[in-house]
Amino acid sequence: MFKRSLLVSSVLLLTACGGGGSGNIGGTGGGTAVTAPDWTAGVFPAESNFKNYCATPRTGADPYNNNRPFPDRAGTSMHEKMWLRSWSNNTYLWYRELPDNNPANFSSVLAFFNQLKTDELTDSGAEKDNFHFAQNTASYRQQTQSGVSSGYGISWSFGRTTPPRSLLVAYTEPDSPAANANILRGADLLEVDGVDFVNDNTNAGVNKINAALFPATAGQQHEFVFLTHAGETLTVTLTSADVASSPVQNVKVLETNAGKVGYLQFNSHIALAQPQLISAVNSFAEANVTDVVLDLRYNGGGLLALASQFAYMVSGDAIIQDRIFEKTIFNDKHPNRDPVTGRPLLPMPFYSFEIDYEAQELTSNPLPELNLNRIFVLSTGDTCSASEAFINGLRGIDVEVILIGDKTCGKPYGFYPTDNCGTTYFTIQFSGANAKDFGEYADGFYPTPAPTFAADVQGCNVADDFSAQLGDPQERMLATALHYAANNSCPLGVTGQRFSQQQRPDDGNGLSIQRHDPRMRAFLLENKLNQPLKLHADQQP
Repeated sequence: MFKRSLLVSSVLLLTACGGGGSGNIGGTGGGTAVTAPDWTAGVFPAESNFKNYCATPRTGADPYNNNRPFPDRAGTSMHEKMWLRSWSNNTYLWYRELPDNNPANFSSVLAFFNQLKTDELTDSGAEKDNFHFAQNTASYRQQTQSGVSSGYGISWSFGRTTPPRSLLVAYTEPDSPAANANILRGADLLEVDGVDFVNDNTNAGVNKINAALFPATAGQQHEFVFLTHAGETLTVTLTSADVASSPVQNVKVLETNAGKVGYLQFNSHIALAQPQLISAVNSFAEANVTDVVLDLRYNGGGLLALASQFAYMVSGDAIIQDRIFEKTIFNDKHPNRDPVTGRPLLPMPFYSFEIDYEAQELTSNPLPELNLNRIFVLSTGDTCSASEAFINGLRGIDVEVILIGDKTCGKPYGFYPTDNCGTTYFTIQFSGANAKDFGEYADGFYPTPAPTFAADVQGCNVADDFSAQLGDPQERMLATALHYAANNSCPLGVTGQRFSQQQRPDDGNGLSIQRHDPRMRAFLLENKLNQPLKLHADQQP
């Protein structure tokens, strides 16, 4: 049994966040007392030669690393670019497909990083790597470690991002400015600070919209006009605040025709979720639930170790029987050893103990178990990465996953978020496979009553429903899961029709954007009619 036999420090940093994008972060200047390194095509010096040599070194103590001094040293932007080049050549999963362009020809560090990715396509014609992005390190650590970010506590669902725009409230964080203003799921944004959100396409209007939607700091005040699902106009003035994320919400036990069914909304695989998931599982165990409906429709991923822990809590020792959760596969330069930690490659177990995520080690506190051999998962195109690994890991040990909703995002990949000079970079470094060696779901898991292909999952293809609140038994996706639990089949009228192309957010030019993608969370609306939106990434997915 994989209990505490593996060193958890080698896996805790493995991250599976959905998303991609680019941003105006990273140094562009040069130090005057340091000579910039030279580039030679095809020659890749060890990345350690350039690591932490920064155009603008940070000073003082790092509050997210036990107040140790920052490792930065005086360098140049060329040092930062050369580090990215060697680091990518060493660890990028598809390093053979990277261009080797002269870093000096790029105006900024981030511009150089943006092109350090493959431009190959999947079998369906989608981008092979749609998950390449960077983020300010301080913002990333604040969000992942404390769950705090500046805003109103609204998670948005984007329909169209060019006029006529469509932006709905997916859910709100408890005790946030939005929740306290009684802004409910399904509210449709009409106006921002007097600007017509749906149709305005002027420079001034777009700037106002962006300033209001994505406040950089707390204390900013803006007026919003919504059309509620009841058809009423709601005008509210919201003041941005440092909002704490609640990754687990709406935990409840439902009395149904199938018996007692546990439901929980799980929004993000961050460390803060661990005690909340444990509490939810304990409440389900006390109620003797016979089924669980896990709402992952807006969960863009996060820590793989947490996905492993929750998969253990669902199944338990008797079902797992020493089988693995996921094996990690790096590029062919590293068949046996993790290139980041240097440790031998060992499969990730189903972690059965609580994890101290700050110290990056297992504790002696055992996790609760539900001992279920079936679980219902609600999904959309925003269900990504660690959420998909959860599905895949359980399928690998023959726990029946019933998928209700839409096709998932398709990210069987992950990375070690890596800081250099105040920017954290995310580049695909590994793929994952379950205990049956399956990991080929780059085009997503697809729910269908009649599975045909390897990535098809038994279930029902149902569009997201904004007419009801999450956790309401009448909400379409949850109602479908409850029907299936009672009848072992999809409701009448639910077919194998694929909703993905109609329902997933699109900018009108074929650009599919995920709500948890950092591009989506901090995008710039394009001010030219019918042009794709410009994107940057300075917030955590």
